Amino acid sequence: MSLRILTVEDDNSVSEMMNLFFKKEGWQVDHAEDGETAVNMFKENQDQYDLITLDLNLPKKDGITVAKEIRAISPHIPIIMLTARDTESDQVLGLGLGADEYVTKPFSPIALVARIKALHRRVMLDTLKQEPGDQQSGDFDLVTEQFKISKTRRQVLFNDQEVENLTPKEFDILYVLAQNPRQVFSREKLLEQVWGYEYFGEERTVDAHIKKLRQKLEKCGPQVIQTVWGVGYKFDDAKAE
Repeated sequence: MSLRILTVEDDNSVSEMMNLFFKKEGWQVDHAEDGETAVNMFKENQDQYDLITLDLNLPKKDGITVAKEIRAISPHIPIIMLTARDTESDQVLGLGLGADEYVTKPFSPIALVARIKALHRRVMLDTLKQEPGDQQSGDFDLVTEQFKISKTRRQVLFNDQEVENLTPKEFDILYVLAQNPRQVFSREKLLEQVWGYEYFGEERTVDAHIKKLRQKLEKCGPQVIQTVWGVGYKFDDAKAE
């Protein structure tokens, strides 16, 4: 697995540790010490990067601002946010702005490498499924009352209007829920189904992704992801018009 990773970290000891482990994997690493440099580097090389590790506390531009600006450039680049903070509000804020993972310092570099591999593997599997001419194909993997979803193209149509700028995790959550209409999924079950491996973060991670997913869906039609209080979430578009 050959990756090019942009690490955004102002703590030299942490960045050196990550670089050591990443380079052992044969990955190419570019490093930015502040948020402003990180955004500029990504703008210049956005097609070159496979993943970003992003510290929350940064000089010039903090991680939240950086995540927001990078997501405006690329909705799909995987982002793993690293931070010494561990409060639920920080996690929800970071994930709500588009980070795919949230890792609290101190962390195991081996566990971080495993997360990167799993996240990249999921993205690559979706990419490899694409076939020449598939972008023009009218075929969809999943069709519900109001939705058409193509897993290979990562495309979602809601009332024939495309839902734009879904992150990889937002798409995967929607796909899992839409595959099982009106079935209630607990947060734990969604973590298992979407992340696909043992997740060490808070289950509230799911809430942050659901919130952003709902906001994007509401631009195309009525809300179809419903909260079942005390249990979890379900998808139901039978009455969506």
